[in-house]
Amino acid sequence: MTRNVQCVLLGEEAEGLDYAPYPGELGQRIYAQVSKQAWQRWLAHQTMLINENRLTPIEPAARKFIEEEMEKFFFGEGSAPPPEFVPE
Repeated sequence: MTRNVQCVLLGEEAEGLDYAPYPGELGQRIYAQVSKQAWQRWLAHQTMLINENRLTPIEPAARKFIEEEMEKFFFGEGSAPPPEFVPE
C-alpha cells in the first residue's frame, strides 16, 4: 500500500517515501513532506555536489555540508550547484 504526501518540492500530492531516508529530525521531516520523485531529484543533486566539490562523505565537514544543502534543497531557498558547474 502506498502512502501519499503533500510534497514540499513538487507542490502537489505524490507517493511518499517508504522510510525516513536520513536520521534525526531532518529525516522525519523529509519522510513526512517529500515524495519519492523529489527524493530522486535530491540524490542526483547530491551526487553532483559531491563530485563537483570533491567531497568525501565520510568526513564530518562534508556530511555537515551535505546536510545543510539537503535542508536548503527541500525546506529553504534551494541548493545551487557550484558556480563553475556546467551541466552535460
